[in-house]
Amino acid sequence: MWSVSKQKMEKFIYIYAIAISIFHFYINIRGGLSDLWFNAAHFSFLASLGFLSYRVFKSSDEDRVPLFDILLALLALIPFFYLMGFEESLYQEADGTMRFWDLAVSVLSILLSIEIVRRTTGLIIPAIMLTAIGYILYFGKLLTGVFAFGGMTVSRFLYRMYFTSEGLFGSIATISSTYVFMFILFAAFLLKSGAGDFIVDLSTVLTSRFRGGAGHVAVFSSALMGTISGSAVANTVSTGSITIPMMVRNGFKPIFAAGVETAASTGGQIMPPIMGAGAFIMAQITQIPFVTIIVVSILPAILYFASIGFYIHIHAKKHNLQIQQTDTELMPILREGAHFLIPLSTLIGLLIYGFTPTYAAGIAIIAIIGSSWLTKKKRMGIREVLDALALGSKNMIVTGVLLVGVGIIVGAINISGIGVIFSQLIMEWSQGQLIIALFLIAIASLILGMGLPVTASYVVLAVLSAPALVGLMLSPEMAALVGAGVVVPEAVNYLLAAHLIIFWLSQDSNLTPPVCLAAFAAAGIAGTHPMKTGLQSWVLGKGLYIVPLLFAFSPLVAGTWPERFEVFGFAMVGLVAFTTFVENFWDHKLAIWERLLFGMSSLLLLSQDSLLGLEGHFDLVPDVHIVGITLFVVTMFLHKKVVGAKPALAQV
Repeated sequence: MWSVSKQKMEKFIYIYAIAISIFHFYINIRGGLSDLWFNAAHFSFLASLGFLSYRVFKSSDEDRVPLFDILLALLALIPFFYLMGFEESLYQEADGTMRFWDLAVSVLSILLSIEIVRRTTGLIIPAIMLTAIGYILYFGKLLTGVFAFGGMTVSRFLYRMYFTSEGLFGSIATISSTYVFMFILFAAFLLKSGAGDFIVDLSTVLTSRFRGGAGHVAVFSSALMGTISGSAVANTVSTGSITIPMMVRNGFKPIFAAGVETAASTGGQIMPPIMGAGAFIMAQITQIPFVTIIVVSILPAILYFASIGFYIHIHAKKHNLQIQQTDTELMPILREGAHFLIPLSTLIGLLIYGFTPTYAAGIAIIAIIGSSWLTKKKRMGIREVLDALALGSKNMIVTGVLLVGVGIIVGAINISGIGVIFSQLIMEWSQGQLIIALFLIAIASLILGMGLPVTASYVVLAVLSAPALVGLMLSPEMAALVGAGVVVPEAVNYLLAAHLIIFWLSQDSNLTPPVCLAAFAAAGIAGTHPMKTGLQSWVLGKGLYIVPLLFAFSPLVAGTWPERFEVFGFAMVGLVAFTTFVENFWDHKLAIWERLLFGMSSLLLLSQDSLLGLEGHFDLVPDVHIVGITLFVVTMFLHKKVVGAKPALAQV
């Protein structure tokens, strides 16, 4: 079969990727296309780039691009150009029926979407897409009971999937073509300007004086990298290649080092201001301003990264790991990298001021280029700018085609009404108990995460279960008002809390076996067993399950700011107590009574009055928090002073 060498094709791919980024940048800043046309162009361009970059099978020759893939890349352009040429004529049809070529292009678009998603993400998502199509067109009407669906004609289904905002080029695709693309492009410019090296160097200096400092470097650098990458796997690969060997040299076991990097990199997707693609989708679904979501997410993100840091601290004490000093000084690093604060502060400032995320990201990209000239070593010239443009499009292929493809699944859910049914089932199975509903959603998230990337898992779960979760979190009186159509401002906070719960639980697919892509990436760097690495990262990432409980049962999201800070402060101590309880160690191995008291104090510090039915006698601080902090302080005092220190375990 005729083919082109990958080496010859790479130059075209490079130029094409640059053109795609420039196109998206211009349309997002200046406009000029309808949402439907822009989303179709977004899919067509990324899919064609994907067909040139990803082979039919993993076993295919990676060094050559076959004619078949080139043909598919050309066919992928048809959905966009056909819409531009024939959209208006379709609307002018007297009887509203679709013509042959309308049907043909609609089918082609769906098939191309399924194939490019299969190439980039595997078989699971295409299987779900085909199941959703089959349910609407065929077997939904064969079912009985709550999941029965009357069916829909093929032409009507194709019309809604291709020509309307309910399918391929609908609201999910809008998020991908605007917010997600611009922030991935922003991250590409930051990385090409040297931000990654600055983050690792800064993290090393700031954490070098702490016990287990190399582990804290991984946490700190992953948190900072998460503000610009929004991808757990990319975060693991970029920072892990430096921090995992650093931790091993510091005395950490390779599997623990890989687990730390995985858990910390997973936190990158919950770290403001970017938070992956999920935060943009959340803003679109809930109609809550994006800036509100990222501001509310700051304290929870700190809690998550702190929980990993506590594990590292105790592990270092348990294995007697010494502090590693570094000759690197802080001020030279800050002088060389201080200019990175300009684009980040520009981005955050524009968001707070009220500009759209796409416009803010566009101006911040320009700020990156301008601020790079404030340094001598890392100025961005024409070549670096072009490299960043190309990298942005290449990094967007998987996410872009995935989000467009997920539009079929979301469209099928909305058309059939199965989302409402699923929410009703959760309400029924949970018997009105929020904790049971959370458990069911966590199990569903884990199962979905075995086959779906984080973003897709969040979208599906949000559509299916968020309404039920909000209903369980509202008081009966508030639920009655909302049900009657009364606008209740407090209900918006509970809506945000429900979506954040689902968003956080969806992250567990990065670090929970058997499918944990970030853990697999870290295992490859550390040379450890992938599944054992996933299990270690799951232990270290317990904050993904604890913090969402605070969303549901405390004012961390839905309360006032004084209430949020109160919950945050006591939760921080509660996480220390919880980690001590789990690790069974602080200055020495805990006695049974010590472990029980630390466990009880963590439960009280991470709870509210309703836990024990106590009545609060303080404006802000519940009685259980007073009992919890008192119990923690007394237990720690006894552990250190009364029992006496015992020698730490030998280093292994």
